[in-house]
Amino acid sequence: MILFYLISIAAIAVVVYYLFNPKYKNWLFDTGLALVLGGIIGNFIDRLHLKYVIDMLQLDFVQFNIFNIADSAITVGIVLVLSI
Repeated sequence: MILFYLISIAAIAVVVYYLFNPKYKNWLFDTGLALVLGGIIGNFIDRLHLKYVIDMLQLDFVQFNIFNIADSAITVGIVLVLSI
């Protein structure tokens, strides 16, 4: 469990560095990083309080895994960052 905390803290530090570094200023890049940061923090809070991350969305009209909003934000954010 400690490993997940350390990885989350390191990921938050890396994202905050790139988010506030003037060398990497682009609105699409910043939006993507903000989504990634929000997702990491959301999962980190779940791990701190519950010791696990809650997957809460299930789409019954398609065959798809159960997922949560934080994971979706991380995924969309990474796609935005990589699209630059």
